[in-house]
Amino acid sequence: MKRIHNLIALVVVLFSSNTYALLEIEITQGVESAMPVAITPVAGDIPIEATLLESVVFSDLHRSGYFSIIDKKKYPQQSVKLDDVDYPKWRNVGIEALLTMTATAASEGKVRVQFELYDLVRKNRILGHSVTTNKNQLRKVAHKISDLVFEKLTGIKGAFSTRVAYISEASSSKGKKYQLQIADADGYNPRTVFSSSKQLLSPAWAPDGRRLAYVSFENDRTEIFMQDITTGKRTKISSEPGINSAPAWSPDGTSIALTLSSGGDPDIYILDVESKKLRKLTNDYGIDTEAAWSPDGRFIYFTSNRSGAPQIYQVSFGGGSPKRMTFEGSYNAAPSVSADGKFLAMVHRDDSGYKIGLLDIERNSFRLLTDGTLDEAPSFAPNGSMIIYSTRHNNSTVLSAVSSDGRVRQRLRLQKEKVREPSWSPFRR
Repeated sequence: MKRIHNLIALVVVLFSSNTYALLEIEITQGVESAMPVAITPVAGDIPIEATLLESVVFSDLHRSGYFSIIDKKKYPQQSVKLDDVDYPKWRNVGIEALLTMTATAASEGKVRVQFELYDLVRKNRILGHSVTTNKNQLRKVAHKISDLVFEKLTGIKGAFSTRVAYISEASSSKGKKYQLQIADADGYNPRTVFSSSKQLLSPAWAPDGRRLAYVSFENDRTEIFMQDITTGKRTKISSEPGINSAPAWSPDGTSIALTLSSGGDPDIYILDVESKKLRKLTNDYGIDTEAAWSPDGRFIYFTSNRSGAPQIYQVSFGGGSPKRMTFEGSYNAAPSVSADGKFLAMVHRDDSGYKIGLLDIERNSFRLLTDGTLDEAPSFAPNGSMIIYSTRHNNSTVLSAVSSDGRVRQRLRLQKEKVREPSWSPFRR
């Protein structure tokens, strides 16, 4: 790979999808000590909705890798009512947590969902809620239940209600069609935000979760657009001479860091979204690109080859001399910052290829999280627990995710299609 990730990737071929495809999620590595959890059959008078509710929650918790969902045949009770849990029997079969749910018909077109979570070790009910929702919002409610259960059992805020943006490419006799798409974190409800016969690159979520910035070649040059995914309003935000690439939103949503070459060499600039004023942040004869903000907005991390090979640097938002952050190996690029600002995910090259690495900023310690040969474009989940990235698999390109401790791995692929450039959304507001 003779390029700094994403900037020179402006000429890399992208991959494909269609508006119906769903991301299939396969757990390729889980936590050996995953917590054994039971989910009893969903009770209620609307079996179709009950089945949907159970399947979504089961899938969410299972694919997190943190839980082992126990076979129902081993349950000592197939149905459990409030305050009717036989704790000794459940513990005798080695189960530590129990989730029960009901789905009943409410007013026309609505469903009342209730769930209870029990700690079988401490022998108490630790969570319980009920909500009435439209039937077409049941998946959303199921993801919310998964979020609450995940947080209660792990202490980490759940991210099952978030979304993923990605770029796809479809080929036909008429040529190629590139699409910017978003889908739920489990791959359902995919939607095309924008499509073009020219390449699209580098989707980046605004912190409000309503807007995406991305690079388009539609006018036979790189330009950066912003699109409101709710209204569909699309605005060109950068069309400077030369390269316009790698947009990254500030945590408060008022600014975008981007790479421009209008001043000569590619450097990092700050664009004020409202006034459209530009401020040059870096100034070097090399290539500075792939900006990523610290959560407090005080610093910007970026990739630069100013030392002779791509490495990651940190610079103050106000400017000044950049500080080199990576020293492990001769290639580190494409930084993504965890929500707590403590970790940097990146693309790291070793003797066998390109992998996803993680830098503990405070301890200045580095380790590899993946073992692929062409792993690219890491993006942290908003809770910091997982990192999504693109990778080669069986002569194809798929999306994968790895936990920040490297113990949980998932493979996400579009049925019969290929995708790349993933970007995990912020929490919904």
